[in-house]
Amino acid sequence: MNFPRGLRIGYSPCSSSLAAPGDRRRFCHYAAQRNLRFEIARPDEAYDIVILTQAADISLWSRYPRTRGKIIFDFVDSYLAIPDHDPKALLRGIAKFATRQNRRLLLNYKRGLEAMCRRADAAVCSTETQRGQILPQCPNVHRILDFHSSVVRSAKSDYAAEEVFHFVWEGQPGNLRHLLEIKNALQDFERTRPFRIHAITDLEYGRFLGGRWIRRSTVEEARRISPQIYLYAWNERTFSAIARSCDLALIPIPLDDPLAAGKPENRLLLFWRMGVPVLVSATAAHVSAMDESGMNMACTSRRQWLEALQYYTSNQAARKHAAQRGMAFVAERHSEKHTLELWDHVLGSVLSGEAANPRQPIDSFSQVSTSPTGAHS
Repeated sequence: MNFPRGLRIGYSPCSSSLAAPGDRRRFCHYAAQRNLRFEIARPDEAYDIVILTQAADISLWSRYPRTRGKIIFDFVDSYLAIPDHDPKALLRGIAKFATRQNRRLLLNYKRGLEAMCRRADAAVCSTETQRGQILPQCPNVHRILDFHSSVVRSAKSDYAAEEVFHFVWEGQPGNLRHLLEIKNALQDFERTRPFRIHAITDLEYGRFLGGRWIRRSTVEEARRISPQIYLYAWNERTFSAIARSCDLALIPIPLDDPLAAGKPENRLLLFWRMGVPVLVSATAAHVSAMDESGMNMACTSRRQWLEALQYYTSNQAARKHAAQRGMAFVAERHSEKHTLELWDHVLGSVLSGEAANPRQPIDSFSQVSTSPTGAHS
């Protein structure tokens, strides 16, 4: 992929260090692989392309003059699915103004996000549901999941389990409480077999607005959830080894929480890349990925979780089969090469002015071709 020489790209990151998952697993990784130079974007500067994350000041960027540059909005969370009367939704705009993430006060933050989508020349999302919610505001919407190549070092090969069964969980520390969704099922399971949960996350976190408010200890949070939880500090060099040493991954999600239930299947694919079998809550994204891969390991009730836990913990062949199916699926549908091409297509659509067809999803399951002519070829 050859881009025009002298292309000026501005980027509004999730973190100033560019170390947040939303930076290193998305545009920053793409830019590094394509040798694209970028600078931290300023609203008073002109660019060929500006890539905005959800941490950007949308109160300013939604007013960015079209004559000054094109905008790609990397909008990966399901904020548009949250009801207007939700207490956090009502306070989100005020909170972001108070912490100076937004310089202008947006009393209705959801309306502000819609305005940002209308201003964007392209939007990137992570689920088909999100894509449908964004399309009324922006006709050029692309579904792209995370890059994982910097995290996955090798694949699991031994599926034998000891008497004490070892589960693994990975995620943001504020989401550790999602394990409470299966607490009763785990208590039922423990009557027949001892287990440990190895949670890989940050050991301290802030509850609101990316850690700006109210610091919490993840250790204290874990103690409230279960005495069987062992915590490991998230580290890119050690994550894969810890995960592969466990027998089965767990991704419980509160299905009644629109923001959590609207998350994509990134963590599921991450474990599959490492050859780790996974039990998940039946979110739309998880069910779709399971269907596409030919598996049925998504649970909706305490009974389903308990039955799945009992079956997969007692069946080594089933764990190995699930892991192999998962690895084959991500290799075929979610390769690094294909995800790079999806980002190529987004930048190409903005540089060429050709929007994605709103009736044809552009995602990791679609075949993407790039025009042989034009500025992005």
